[in-house]
Amino acid sequence: MKILVTGSNGLLGQKLVGLISPLPEFHLIATAKSKLIPELIRGEFYSLNITDEKQVSELISTVKPDVVINTAAMTQVDQCETEKEKCWLANVTAVEYIVDACRENNTHLIHLSTDFIFDGTHGPLDENEKPNPLSYYGESKLAAETAIQKSNINWTILRTVLVYGVTKDMSRSNIVLWVKKSLEEGKKINVVNDQWRTPTLAEDLAQACLLAARKKANGIYHVSGNELMTPYDIALATAEFFNLDKSLISQTNSTKFTQPARRPPKTGFIIDKAKRELGYSPHSFKEGLALLAKQLYG
Repeated sequence: MKILVTGSNGLLGQKLVGLISPLPEFHLIATAKSKLIPELIRGEFYSLNITDEKQVSELISTVKPDVVINTAAMTQVDQCETEKEKCWLANVTAVEYIVDACRENNTHLIHLSTDFIFDGTHGPLDENEKPNPLSYYGESKLAAETAIQKSNINWTILRTVLVYGVTKDMSRSNIVLWVKKSLEEGKKINVVNDQWRTPTLAEDLAQACLLAARKKANGIYHVSGNELMTPYDIALATAEFFNLDKSLISQTNSTKFTQPARRPPKTGFIIDKAKRELGYSPHSFKEGLALLAKQLYG
């Protein structure tokens, strides 16, 4: 099976390259805007800007993948709020280009989406929950989902929540690494206690992508960790695991932060469908931290 991955230098993209590249039953086509960061054991790499319709069409027509896993997106929620055109181009228009190319080449599309398509009035949420985004980022991701669902291609949408993990040359941090680094540097941090999520280990999300690719599963799947936690809970658990000073962590609420984009207060996912239909089985948060520590320290 030929699998083309977009955004191969991102956190999930790097995990997918590491997961798929060694497997002889797959031929990986890794793509990214710039030079590939992770090691490519088997397969090939192409430079690809997903916002360039001609590039997308030509590459997918040339390599003819069985499956495209689209991990590329603009995910900085506040930046999406202030740079709306750039956000729409990356998160919606580019997806429409990929959909068109998949239609032309009879390719199955696996697309990554987010809990930010919901308003967060309650949670955890299953796949039948009605979307109602609070931010432009959420709007853009919902518009991409709609474009995919209205197309006549074969597709899987994997929605996820608060992804954490570690890779080489990370362009962005995530909550676990931010907490760990801050406490190691002796910095006091304020962490919100009035938002709830089910944090997702990047390896688990990569595994879900591969499971969906193997089955060419059709439909929407919620994919995350099992545990509903606040960012404050996550910070305390991280401090405890790495034996760092918990007294540096103060709890606060989201009203104390002024951010361009609104966040849904309570999301988190019910992942029964992914477990049942894909065979998805995530790590516990503590197991995720242990894996992260092993990658950092060997």
